[in-house]
Amino acid sequence: MSDDTPKHLDPQLLKQVFIHNLNRIYFGKCYLNNNLAHIMDLASFKALKLAIGEFWDDVKKQITRMEEIYANIGEIPSDKNCNPIKSIVKDEFCLDEDQSLSILRDMDIIMYLQLLEHVNITSCRMLIMVAKLLEHETAQQLLTECFDESMDNDQLFMIISKEYLTED
Repeated sequence: MSDDTPKHLDPQLLKQVFIHNLNRIYFGKCYLNNNLAHIMDLASFKALKLAIGEFWDDVKKQITRMEEIYANIGEIPSDKNCNPIKSIVKDEFCLDEDQSLSILRDMDIIMYLQLLEHVNITSCRMLIMVAKLLEHETAQQLLTECFDESMDNDQLFMIISKEYLTED
């Protein structure tokens, strides 16, 4: 541990950590929300298109919850220093490249969306922990709901993968 890293973070520093990481997933979700229609159009498997639709509904709910968290703690979202998450979201696993087989693009879509959900799951875990330390019970509950949806979406995309790969 570096000498300049405090052993225990004071509430003000914890709040900065919380807001910094909330901003990252918030703006990643906003960017994703603006681009999911295109991703849905790229999918060829009907069940995958339906799953992306469900996922998109959850993304919208998560954005709304995070906006409620910002309002609750008296903060305004800032996309300063959000480039790492935006870069992952914008990368899109080269989904626009032509593929000879539709399964290749569909599997890329599934892996891409699961990667994003894993980032969200990890972020929510950390944010829930910090919200608890800050005694932000509402934020803790809203983030738990986001976490649960992300876990469900991860499982949904696993089911879609299995269905796609084992279909007759």
